[in-house]
Amino acid sequence: MTDQGACPADHGLSPTGCPISARAAAFDPFKGDYQVDPGDALRWAREQEPVFYSPELGYWVVTRYEDVKAVFRDNILFSPSIALEKITPAPPEALEILKKYDFNMQRTMVNEDEPQHMERRRLLMDAFLPDKLAKHEPMVRRLTRSYMDRFIDRGHADLVSDIFYEIPLTVALHFLGVPDEGAEELRQFAVAHTLNTWGRPTPEEQLEISENVGRFWKTANDILDRMRADPTGEGWMYDTIRMHNEHPEAVPESYLRSMMMAILAAAHETTSNATSNAFWTLLNDRPAWEDLVANPALIPSAVEECLRVAGSIVAWRRIATDDTEVGGVKIPEGGKLLIVQASANKDRRHWENPDEVDIYRDNAAEHMSFGYGAHQCMGKNIARMEMRVFLEEFTRRLPHMRLVPGQTFRNLPNTSFRGPQSLEVEWSPQDNPERRDPAILDRTVSFPIGAPRKDDILRQMTVTDVREEAEGVRRITLADPRGRDLPRWSPGAHIDLVSGDIRRKYSLCGERADAGHYTVCILREDAGKGGSRYFHEHVKPGDTLHIAGPKNHFRLDEEAAEHILIAGGIGITPILAMADRLKEAGTPYVLHYCGSIRGRMAFLGRAMRDHGAALSLHVGEEGTRLDLDAALADLPPGAQVYACGPERLLNALEDMAEGWPEGMLHIEHFTTGAGGLDPEKEHSFEAVLRDSDLTLTVRNDQTLLDALTAAGVDVPCDCNEGLCGTCEVGVLDGEVDHRDKVLSRAERGANDRMMACSSRAKGGRIVLAV
Repeated sequence: MTDQGACPADHGLSPTGCPISARAAAFDPFKGDYQVDPGDALRWAREQEPVFYSPELGYWVVTRYEDVKAVFRDNILFSPSIALEKITPAPPEALEILKKYDFNMQRTMVNEDEPQHMERRRLLMDAFLPDKLAKHEPMVRRLTRSYMDRFIDRGHADLVSDIFYEIPLTVALHFLGVPDEGAEELRQFAVAHTLNTWGRPTPEEQLEISENVGRFWKTANDILDRMRADPTGEGWMYDTIRMHNEHPEAVPESYLRSMMMAILAAAHETTSNATSNAFWTLLNDRPAWEDLVANPALIPSAVEECLRVAGSIVAWRRIATDDTEVGGVKIPEGGKLLIVQASANKDRRHWENPDEVDIYRDNAAEHMSFGYGAHQCMGKNIARMEMRVFLEEFTRRLPHMRLVPGQTFRNLPNTSFRGPQSLEVEWSPQDNPERRDPAILDRTVSFPIGAPRKDDILRQMTVTDVREEAEGVRRITLADPRGRDLPRWSPGAHIDLVSGDIRRKYSLCGERADAGHYTVCILREDAGKGGSRYFHEHVKPGDTLHIAGPKNHFRLDEEAAEHILIAGGIGITPILAMADRLKEAGTPYVLHYCGSIRGRMAFLGRAMRDHGAALSLHVGEEGTRLDLDAALADLPPGAQVYACGPERLLNALEDMAEGWPEGMLHIEHFTTGAGGLDPEKEHSFEAVLRDSDLTLTVRNDQTLLDALTAAGVDVPCDCNEGLCGTCEVGVLDGEVDHRDKVLSRAERGANDRMMACSSRAKGGRIVLAV
């Protein structure tokens, strides 16, 4: 059924008896739009039928971000055991061919259930930790420079065949400890493995593919046998062999043999494809490419954005171990799921402007391309490191490189992986920068291993206008210094405004149709931390500031039956944008605007002009204070309340909402009200990470998030103040000292989650689902 609760038109019945819609019945991932851009091809599903049954596949297809994340998060209810199962059954003749080679693919890291999966992962994770990966970067850079030297004076190249396939393969073999030989044969084998597992070859094609898969199996196991004969070498497969010798129950021989073949394909194909996709994406967006040339510090964020919009891993698979629901749709026990990360990565419910390439998107690392949870890709930081080195070397040595016109993106048809078979580029060798300045070869930029640093992802802006919007309220208008259009924003969105060490969040409040400008309003708070005073006293037209965003943690549900909007003081800034959108959409709404005196109420004239019919003013000095009980009496089913303003207003609303349905009240806080950590008032505590099998000590002078990051555990975060909810982690045991402004009182009482950037353990130990 759809998220609206009604079954679509009848084109057959799903396993749960619900009619299959025409779009679901027509869905074919092996051809057409899905092979060109799977995220765009499933836009209809995200909007109309976010979880649907595909009779073509025999799978339930999951398309929205939160649903994909929820499936990844629960690897008990949604078993990974079918991740390497052939999506197209093999004919008997193909199976006979595989028998000839003693093919016996069993469990690997990606399709193992708990508890065996995590027990094995803990034993084999060490080589993937950030501090262990840094030693590989010099080799990646040396190889990149050597390969570029072969064609840099030629003026043209096929980046796939000339560099992006071979270097990831060489790096993968080095990391694994496998001899660097037979690379072309391994490439042929990897293609066969992809088509055999995730493709839809004809019965005739399956015979040839089975021959190659069988030869792949034999080659991989011959290499393994040679390594096992002398297990003293260096590399991850040698580590795995030694762990097998020490812990044969946790790392059995069947795992060694299956993993040897699987990782020879996975360790380089995904990085090769992701790199090719990234260069295709950026060279098709010349302003983004030029920004990287001008500011290499943006390369890590550009890598994440390319992984979001054009990752090499499109979809993964799970099977339900019990009757359940995903996105409100019933999934029966044994139901197979295709969870499409490429679709989640373009879900407008999670991303601002999801279809646009924005290398300044500072939450791009929240993409699902590496998966999520206990089965998140162990090799993610190797891939990041390689892609960053490639981009840094190319933007420095060949900034004038361009795509050869007229070529199309040709992919190997399958459900789950994506990358061009060729990528033709050209340039004018006489314009190569190193011909004029050979020292450019020495000006390399390296980046810390792991997710990007948010402080590096800043967009330069010019102040075009500064004026008094109301008493004590300054309106600042910003534009791109090159005159480019700015990313669109949705009602409730904000930006971080940055000047030097000062960084503050302000809601966007200008005209959303004005693509050239962003507007924020800043209330001067003399008792604050100094940010608002600085922006009031020092910012003038012509100045350069930086921003991060836009981002939206206060998103408007436009499909609600009725909207009650409540603004207190400067809280009008996000609320007014919501009112504008609801009026434009013709959706019923009521706007309550509260202030002490009219002279201090920003945008009062515009609110009265544009929203007079829906507006109720509540001005303290005029004796018309807002009566919340009266304003919120008899709320109809499905109504949504949005509020932003001073803490006393928001606290009163939270008191009222204790009897309301969960999710009816949405509030945005200006601040948590808490200062930084005071070590003298804090205590250290132990954080036990159940999924990662780590125990960390969180010192009294650091946050839980800081401790997780230092241990190489990726937990996304945006605000670092407990305001956005991005850094939520699950709590399995121990009492939480909640200091965020995200969770409702009922959610805090459940004690099953916390915000890692701000909240702490009340006692000396807490157990987390991380």
